[in-house]
Amino acid sequence: MFEKLKGYHVEDGKVYFRYEGDYEGKEPCVEVISDTIINVFVDYTGLGHRSRAIEWERQGQNDTKEGAEKGKLESVSQDESGVIIKTKKVTIIVGDNFHVDFYDHEGMPLSLAHRGERKKNAALSASLLAFLAKEGHAASGSIIGDYPIQEVRSLEDKDCIYGLGDKTGFLNKRHYAYEMWNTDNPNPQEDNFKVLYKSIPFMLVLKEKGAYGIFFDNHGKTYFDMGKEGEDYYVLGADEGNLDYYFIAGENLKDVVTDYTYLTGRAPMQQLWTLGFHQSRWGYESEEEIRGIAKGLREHELPCDCIHFDIDYMDHYKVFTWNKETYQDGGKVISDFKDMGIKSVTIMDPGVKVEEGYYVYEEGMKNGYFAKTPKGEVYVNEVWPGDAVFPDFGNPKVRKWWGEKQKYLVDLGVAGVWNDMNEPASFRGPLPNDIVFTDEDMPAPHSQMHNVYGHNMAKATYEGWRELTGKRPFVITRACYGGSQKYTTGWTGDNHSIWAHLRMAIPQLCNMGLSGMSFVGTDVGGFGSDCTPELFARWIQIGCFSPFFRDHCAKGCRMQEPWQFGPEVLAISRKYINLRYELLPYIYDLMHECETSGMPIMRPLVLEYDKDENVKNRNDEFMLGDRILVAPVVEQGAKEKLVYLPKGVWYDYWTGEKIEGNCSFVRTAPLDVCPIYVKAGAVIPKYPVRMHVGEDKDDLLILEVYPGEGTYAHYQDNGEDFAYRQGAYNTYQIHNLNGQVEVFKQHEGYRDYEKIKVEMTAGFQKK
Repeated sequence: MFEKLKGYHVEDGKVYFRYEGDYEGKEPCVEVISDTIINVFVDYTGLGHRSRAIEWERQGQNDTKEGAEKGKLESVSQDESGVIIKTKKVTIIVGDNFHVDFYDHEGMPLSLAHRGERKKNAALSASLLAFLAKEGHAASGSIIGDYPIQEVRSLEDKDCIYGLGDKTGFLNKRHYAYEMWNTDNPNPQEDNFKVLYKSIPFMLVLKEKGAYGIFFDNHGKTYFDMGKEGEDYYVLGADEGNLDYYFIAGENLKDVVTDYTYLTGRAPMQQLWTLGFHQSRWGYESEEEIRGIAKGLREHELPCDCIHFDIDYMDHYKVFTWNKETYQDGGKVISDFKDMGIKSVTIMDPGVKVEEGYYVYEEGMKNGYFAKTPKGEVYVNEVWPGDAVFPDFGNPKVRKWWGEKQKYLVDLGVAGVWNDMNEPASFRGPLPNDIVFTDEDMPAPHSQMHNVYGHNMAKATYEGWRELTGKRPFVITRACYGGSQKYTTGWTGDNHSIWAHLRMAIPQLCNMGLSGMSFVGTDVGGFGSDCTPELFARWIQIGCFSPFFRDHCAKGCRMQEPWQFGPEVLAISRKYINLRYELLPYIYDLMHECETSGMPIMRPLVLEYDKDENVKNRNDEFMLGDRILVAPVVEQGAKEKLVYLPKGVWYDYWTGEKIEGNCSFVRTAPLDVCPIYVKAGAVIPKYPVRMHVGEDKDDLLILEVYPGEGTYAHYQDNGEDFAYRQGAYNTYQIHNLNGQVEVFKQHEGYRDYEKIKVEMTAGFQKK
């Protein structure tokens, strides 16, 4: 399509290119968003940017995010290599065939367009795949070829690839291929799964020197071949839409994450109680049963801030109703839980039951709020309530209506909403690609709205709860898109009670964090299948350090409350849930850091130590912030753990033993021990253990101090609403000079702690 470069022109800060060839006047464009963020765009649809992820830009009159400096074109020129575009940090050279090359400020290549031959013969041919399908064989390969929309870029030998959101497998995604198409697949996910519930088309590449990211902002079905087809290149493809990607240059991975979350939005502060322990099951089938769960949690002295109500609480699975036959008075049970310090979260599916007289269905039909067939009829499929219709969340009026409907739950005393089945899932086959939705101000087919359906539902829910309560909305989602972190937390969907899924939890959650979704977790113990006592004990140790900490399992599987596994596992569960509540102020500080800089709460080691070759492919350890390293046991029957510690001095959390890093060693790890290490000089803020967050959260702050020197920034607010954005918060600067601790208040806007207590750790006695 684009052949020899003929020239260029600059208009409104964008550089447009003219080529020989038949491209129907669709001039490709390069735009400088910031000194490190470059947009490459070809408007094949003629509709311009239609991003749901990047909402501060393209959606209004302003071209830049509030408070941000617009990137500046330092210069644009042309020579024999092509058109040369320079910013303070990046040089872009655009040549023939619309090949776009990126260099850092020193002129070193960051990412080059691939100009060589592709190895298309390495994959199964279309005819062979058709034959295998006819014979009943499932082929794991894909047809390698040209996509209607695509970008092919070079890889260097030592490049490592991370991100891509909610994908199975290992931390480093090089040599694998994935698709972005939100999919409800309850089968046990394995390394070769190409799709899951979420589509976050963002990849990060760590090079020998420097790093970069690419956000491929196409809402349709997209493809990421990360060097599977060819060792020296990767392929980004799409079935339709525009070529629209953002190149993000950085000196390291942290730079890339910061800029990506600047571009698509950062996860906001959640209410403090959401960081506590959550108990759930599909299904607690009656009020009597769910009251028994709350009673069991308190009788077994297990801290818990939330119980989740799955689909059985609804009247015949109809949204915004209550099952009065088995759950009686919803407001009373929720109020009684609240008196126990336990919040209630209710599940919410998008499918609205087709039933005359049902108020939600009648309102939606009257106002034309449901998706339609190409002939203009309301589209009907089947989900939990039977025949159901699907709200058109891409329509702002529908989002407002859905947000207002949340009042039913708010009035009952519900504290948050758990959006499920919002890929959207359906029982009579997937929704056809030509079903008609709305993309803000125009009709759009399901093929273009599928991947943002969950995103738009989360946005509607978030905005409704914020308007109705004034508090920070707690919204959980199964399906989402890039940028959804502005509105919702998430979990990894229907995992299984198998050791493979325990192992996968670490790289899966770490890559979600690198992809902007910081507040995420897995179903502790696994959703499907039957959990064993040993597996549950090891999983709750990972759950303790996961941002979203929920025990959840499926109907028909073994009950999974901690006391179901006997006294030993109950004691282990209590130990790590107690530890979670001790660490709440530290995790809350990390949540504040995430809103400020985009840094995830749970981090792969490579994010902190990207020059260390030993961590680039490390799947079984992670960091909680930048001070605590967690090395869980993830193998059945193992009572030892091979631990790697990066360079520096570390202290064993349990024993106080001092260890010089840049080494591997075997740590004894009986069933009740998860190996944990803390950086020398660290100060870890803690709360006393309590049964729930409660109103006494600010009475006492404990500063746990480790040998060495370091500083720490601590943040404090009311943990509930948005007053902190108007200055109602405190920040403290804490200095540790090998046990001599000084605390300085840097900002004052909230009530003080009644007491701050300094505790020296065992490391001081071990010296």
